[in-house]
Amino acid sequence: MTERDLTRRDFVVAGAVGTAAIVACGNTPVAPEPPMPDRPLGRTGHRPRLFSLGGQATIEREGTHDESVAIINRAIDLGVNYIDTAAAYGRGISQRYIGDVMSTRRDEVFLATKTHNRTRDGSLQLLEQSLESLQTDHLDLWQLHNITRTEQLDQIFAKDGAIEALTQARDEGIVRFLGITGHADPNVLLDGINRFDFDTILMALNPADPYHLPFATELLPAANEKQMGIIGMKIPARSRIFRGDGLTSMRDSMTWVLTHPVSTVIVGCDTVAQLEENVQIAADFESLPASELDRISKLTEHYAMDAAFFKSGAAGFGRSGDDQDTED
Repeated sequence: MTERDLTRRDFVVAGAVGTAAIVACGNTPVAPEPPMPDRPLGRTGHRPRLFSLGGQATIEREGTHDESVAIINRAIDLGVNYIDTAAAYGRGISQRYIGDVMSTRRDEVFLATKTHNRTRDGSLQLLEQSLESLQTDHLDLWQLHNITRTEQLDQIFAKDGAIEALTQARDEGIVRFLGITGHADPNVLLDGINRFDFDTILMALNPADPYHLPFATELLPAANEKQMGIIGMKIPARSRIFRGDGLTSMRDSMTWVLTHPVSTVIVGCDTVAQLEENVQIAADFESLPASELDRISKLTEHYAMDAAFFKSGAAGFGRSGDDQDTED
């Protein structure tokens, strides 16, 4: 078996020991000790816990309804109060699975989804589908999905562009807040947040960030200056950040990101056990000194372009087209 065949779980078995504190007494789940801290989501008034649930991995796969519902319910039981999905995830599968839980637990979470359509009418159609699939009459956050190029922004902000759909939905009370997302080029996202007063931004951050098109250098400070809610993604980079001769710990990767000024991080989980591991890491979080941040990043330096496969010009970028829909 090659290093590429190894999964994140192969590298973080040792971290699973920390999940032993997460047990169930009868049918009543017990939250980790201590509980996850929370942080403000910019100026929205919501305070998400440090770990939030992304709607990918198992939750976007066909034929995994029961496993997905178990992950989502367990996440909420453990204190997760922010769930992110998208119309594009699993061609709608992710929203449907999450909707089956939202039908009874909608008031327990801040619910975010996205439009990948760049036009007003197309986005409004997606919004209608999203609300139906998610079994809700409103969204807490509606986001522009995976902005990769300036040409997309030009279309979004042109007449009949998607920004008209976002502002209309907000003005009508169908959505509360508006956001922008992307993982390809921080400069494009910087342009986006300078064109419009978004409430939140979902951006790629992991220990390999400093070595190619860094999101933490200019975009992260700019978003903080605008008092935006900042959600980090790509923490495990679909397990590509883990290597036997490099970074081997999900704890190191997530703690590295959480040491930065972000509101929360989203991760898609394959199993309930993986979810519990991530929740425990967030519950145990302590900020790292600069020397430790540097040490962790340097572990990824010799394969940084692979660990940053989702960025423009990196290994694998564009294999599925410019609008890749892998965000957590």
